[in-house]
Amino acid sequence: MQEVETIIRLNNVRLSFPSLTEHEKYEGQDTGKYGCTLLMPHATQGVLQVEKGISDAIKLKWGKKPPPANKLKTSFRDGDDEKYDGYAGMMALKATNKNRLHLILRDRSPIEPDEVDQILYPGCYVNATISFNAGKDSYNNNRVWCNLRALQFYKRGEKFGGGVPVDIDAEFESFSDEEIPADMGV
Repeated sequence: MQEVETIIRLNNVRLSFPSLTEHEKYEGQDTGKYGCTLLMPHATQGVLQVEKGISDAIKLKWGKKPPPANKLKTSFRDGDDEKYDGYAGMMALKATNKNRLHLILRDRSPIEPDEVDQILYPGCYVNATISFNAGKDSYNNNRVWCNLRALQFYKRGEKFGGGVPVDIDAEFESFSDEEIPADMGV
């Protein structure tokens, strides 16, 4: 029997710790992954979808004899246990992919690589497609991974850490060393 990947779409979730244009590397790994953390309020449809996706991956891998819950690691955690901006009252799902991601705007057109960080910043809202798989990790632990497939910009949100993304072109003028304006003294 061939394993069937179930694709889940999470709507209107908050983006945190995006690493969407460069691989994020972890201790002890030679290669990294693209990824992010997706935040969703407790007791919402998104949380139920993630819990079902994890459960389905466990059943697909281990059938009627899953490992005990205390011997199983997942990337889904309670944001109330974290001290990061925007995590209170949320569930946090770490999702990764070793392959380049599909990053799109509301109209489904691709986000240009040089615009990704301005559009998909920590604190904005996205729609995301994910899937799950289960198995043993490199430390021989039972684990369920969340695979990030694609992100669609949904709407702006307050940037984590305060403020909003900076529009360099609108906020600064260009000048050379020889053209330093008089009103820009130290």
